[in-house]
Amino acid sequence: MQDRFGAWWDSLGSDDVRLRFSFETALAEIAANIVEHTRRTDVEAGRGYSVTLSATDRELVAVLADNGRPADVDLSAVTMADPDEESGRGLALAIAALDRLEHEHTGGRNVWTLACNR
Repeated sequence: MQDRFGAWWDSLGSDDVRLRFSFETALAEIAANIVEHTRRTDVEAGRGYSVTLSATDRELVAVLADNGRPADVDLSAVTMADPDEESGRGLALAIAALDRLEHEHTGGRNVWTLACNR
């Protein structure tokens, strides 16, 4: 996914390193959470997710959709894990890096929308 992101980023012609780092970090964290935590109800169909990247003059947007069970997550209650914990930082890092992070379960899919203002 990072190669795809890199090619997409290069097509934007942007040299804003801070924006790239924020957006790419959040995208990697959410994608990693999908891979690690998504469980599919229908085992035969397997797990899968898609990533759609888009950009306007105002914002960068990534939409990740997976075919897993509804993610039990309350984004308003996310906090950073304690320093001695080995995991639990992904959502907190994504929230800190983004201007907007949304999650909904619709049509049998978890849909994550990530946005950074340009």
